[in-house]
Amino acid sequence: GFFPGQRGVFLEDAADGLTKTIAAALQDWQQGDAQIIVTAGQLRASSNLRKTFETHPNTYAIAIYDDPPSQAEIAAELQKAGLQNLGEIGLKALSALARELEPGDFRQTLEKLALYKLHDATPLGLEDIQNCAPNSQEAALDDILWVVSEGRAEAIGPLMQRLKSQGLQPVTLCISAVRHFKILFSIASDPAGARAGISKLRPPIFGPRRDRFQRNAARWTLSKSKMALQTLTDLDLQLRSANQHAPALELVERSLIRLAMAAQK
Repeated sequence: GFFPGQRGVFLEDAADGLTKTIAAALQDWQQGDAQIIVTAGQLRASSNLRKTFETHPNTYAIAIYDDPPSQAEIAAELQKAGLQNLGEIGLKALSALARELEPGDFRQTLEKLALYKLHDATPLGLEDIQNCAPNSQEAALDDILWVVSEGRAEAIGPLMQRLKSQGLQPVTLCISAVRHFKILFSIASDPAGARAGISKLRPPIFGPRRDRFQRNAARWTLSKSKMALQTLTDLDLQLRSANQHAPALELVERSLIRLAMAAQK
């Protein structure tokens, strides 16, 4: 390399097909050669690549899991960064956010929060988290799903253009819509009412998003939310069908408009 220090060779997403090549490199390796770092997806116990690294005298095999951090781990990270006044609501919201974001994105969000709350002694709140959470395709997805469930059919077209320009896959939008309406169905199907239904959701929903779902629940009764899920299931099957030749995003848009019109009734 151009710089002093230990050299390294990094091989990403290796599979069993590379076992012989990697084993030969390990066999030829001598002290002073570059360190060899190999990553792979989930490997079974019978995997030749896994066995090579588990049995070779000069290698280590380590399993790494991207499980989201616990609430206690999140609190410890924020306290290490200087945040001491951690409200319970804020920590619960961050725990929910950790399940939605990639590990790297979530760590960046914690770093932003630490800077955002510098010299601010007030408890960590939902607004603080919303101001620091990443703006991405997820935000645009949320926008269009709220527009649909609130019956604002006229706003669907511009939002679809925005999502299309971001390269959104039609199936992704369909799956997100199913998830959204499953929440509404769960709320509507609780015999104790919408307030009880939303309090039982897992993972829990907090703040303005919770209030918005509760308002939407009055519009989406059990029968209407069941109809929405059936519409979206049919759409998903159509999108995945080998005989489907119509423009996929236009099919999704048409279904979302129908649901928005149903919300107005």
